[in-house]
Amino acid sequence: MYNDKVLDHLSNPRNAGEIPDADGIGHAGNPVDGDSITIYIKVKDGIIDDIKFKTFGCGAAIAASSMLTVLAKGKTIEEALKITNEQVAEALDGLPPQKLNCSNIAADALHDAIRDYKNRKKISRT
Repeated sequence: MYNDKVLDHLSNPRNAGEIPDADGIGHAGNPVDGDSITIYIKVKDGIIDDIKFKTFGCGAAIAASSMLTVLAKGKTIEEALKITNEQVAEALDGLPPQKLNCSNIAADALHDAIRDYKNRKKISRT
């Protein structure tokens, strides 16, 4: 069902965990199947310096979260906002069709974390 790259990210997820003092925290979920992704980002000079994830869901959701962190780490905030769920699936060499829409929500969680970061940054400047 899953290709080798998806299985690799599922068996050896990159950047799993939390960042206790994260600059931004984002969430995305799918109420249909219960998948839930939380992304934590640490930003330094406008660049995502560290990123971690916690995912409750199927193998595709975990693999997508892992791949997203690989794609986003080291990118500017603006570059990270351009990462799409489709790009995450492509970087994983594809996901099964039945998993594509329900589990591939990691980019949504990243975008939410960036919104949170921007909101916190505005608050801390005032």
